[in-house]
Amino acid sequence: MFNVAKAEVKEKAVDISQVTHESELHPKVDVKRDNEARERLVTARVGLLLKKPFFGNLATRLTLINADKWCDTAATDGKFFYYNAEFILKLTTKEVEFLVGHETLHVVYDHMGRRGQREPKIWNYANDYLVNLDLVKENVGELIHTVGVLYDRKYDGLASEEVYESLLEEAEKNGQSFLDELADKMLDEHLDPNKDGSGDGDGDEEGDGSPGSGPVKITEEERKALKDEIKEPVLQAAQSAGAGNVPGGVKRMLKELTEPKISWRELIAQQIESTFKEDYTWMRPSRRGWHMDAVMPGRKPGETVDVCVAIDTSGSISEAQLIAFISEVKGIMEQYADFRIHMWCFDTSIHNPQVFTQDTVGELEHYSPGGYGGTDFDANWRWMKENGVEPKKFIVFTDGYPFGSWGDEDYCETVWIIHGNKGAQPPFGIWAHYEDQ
Repeated sequence: MFNVAKAEVKEKAVDISQVTHESELHPKVDVKRDNEARERLVTARVGLLLKKPFFGNLATRLTLINADKWCDTAATDGKFFYYNAEFILKLTTKEVEFLVGHETLHVVYDHMGRRGQREPKIWNYANDYLVNLDLVKENVGELIHTVGVLYDRKYDGLASEEVYESLLEEAEKNGQSFLDELADKMLDEHLDPNKDGSGDGDGDEEGDGSPGSGPVKITEEERKALKDEIKEPVLQAAQSAGAGNVPGGVKRMLKELTEPKISWRELIAQQIESTFKEDYTWMRPSRRGWHMDAVMPGRKPGETVDVCVAIDTSGSISEAQLIAFISEVKGIMEQYADFRIHMWCFDTSIHNPQVFTQDTVGELEHYSPGGYGGTDFDANWRWMKENGVEPKKFIVFTDGYPFGSWGDEDYCETVWIIHGNKGAQPPFGIWAHYEDQ
């Protein structure tokens, strides 16, 4: 039975190896060495299909392309697996499996599309740390020792954005020598969608126009399509592998993809309206007491929205996210006839707290956010306690990457609107993930 299964996997590997033909290689590429390297990569993918099907099934989606002319190690853009033949031949069989898993997880976690305004190199280092940690935990091949790699257990359980902030702080303290040390341990090359030009016949800034002289050009529309297309294969690969054979980060992604989601705008509306109190007046007697020969107060028309809103302005928040957050606060104001919204920004402290009402809503257009440092969610609760602010509802707009605690769950009812981190699950309050609607 095993032999049959192995034969089926081998047949599948041959059908979908999608290797480049000799005619597509750069003229200076050693064809013999390329064939040897390509065979090592295909063997590694077959090994993953047999032992780690989640990784194997996804790895076979990437087309193998020789990149000896411009890439010293390996790289991926979500569609192609670029490799340097000499680099592949330096690695052991198990290390090649690790490398294939490494490129696969970059695609699964959409590291190329999540960078935002972050410093590219430090963002890449953060991603490599976490990908390598996942692969070691999942026993995918063996951690590469032939060359240096970024691996440190202290980052286990963190998100890329959290590791990024930690590395950024270390870089500010230790300077260029720290960054040089990280650069020496980068396992692969990370293609920049904003800079990488076309190759494979079209050439790029460093290419000469011949086949394999640079990464294949992918348009912005194609990148978005690839991002959407990977969701279904990830689900299928996870189902095929079984829940116990899927990395924790992927499990969080799958939960977000498969669980029904409430609209975040609907969530805000529900939570705000739950704060309305049944206020009564003797100016409008209620008819409910007439049959008892009693006069009861009637309900006052209209309600006042009275909530606190905190906007995350830590360094991990992009300008686009910040604009979206402030726009949504304005949207809250426009939905209600009467409101009192206490708003501020935070990173490791509170910035520019203001109260907006019907009379001051015009000032929102001139509101100046502050912050752009680290992330300390506890700063919100410290500030509220120090200033005697006890909100009926506390709405937090964030990218969902606290550096430590999420805050004081016992102080007030908290609503989290999370923009960016699809796997974020606050330990208290209720939450929804921000999506353009």
